[in-house]
Amino acid sequence: MVTEQLIEKFSTAARNVGTEVCQFETLAAAAEYVAAHLSGVLLVPSFASGVRHQLSETLTKVGISVEETLSRETAPQAQAGITGVNFAMADTGTLALESTAEDIRLATTLPEIQFALLDPQKILVDGLAAVEPMRQLHQRDPRNYIAYVTGPSRTADIERVLTIGVHGPKQLHVLLVPKLSSDLLEM
Repeated sequence: MVTEQLIEKFSTAARNVGTEVCQFETLAAAAEYVAAHLSGVLLVPSFASGVRHQLSETLTKVGISVEETLSRETAPQAQAGITGVNFAMADTGTLALESTAEDIRLATTLPEIQFALLDPQKILVDGLAAVEPMRQLHQRDPRNYIAYVTGPSRTADIERVLTIGVHGPKQLHVLLVPKLSSDLLEM
């Protein structure tokens, strides 16, 4: 399946579960989008592609208040968090994030908004195609934490009343940006 077909399949599946999916040509354009959807502090943990592409500096240039020193005390006050993505699965619109580092988990679970930077080359067809990269992640570090994220956080009570954002972000924005990283083991 060609990349455009995978992007469309992923985008449709992700939107069906409440995710905003947007494509950008550059990281600077994605930063403008983040700035337009944010009025508070943005948590920016350290991750390889973000460091390599100077994500914090790019976000700061468009006027975003960036917090790079994440702690359990400061993270809940932030409006949003941003991270990379190891890979995604087109059939369900699911993101896979290697989240062993606590600052990644803080940025993706505590704020009300999560922004996820995804290189379109990292969209896989389905969960079966994810078996090999998952195996490699676990071989690299058998005690790692992998988060599968499918849409904003949701839960339902015994009466089947759906509530969004109780155990995580109320909004999930996937920002498709080419040339961030094609390495499925790198966030």
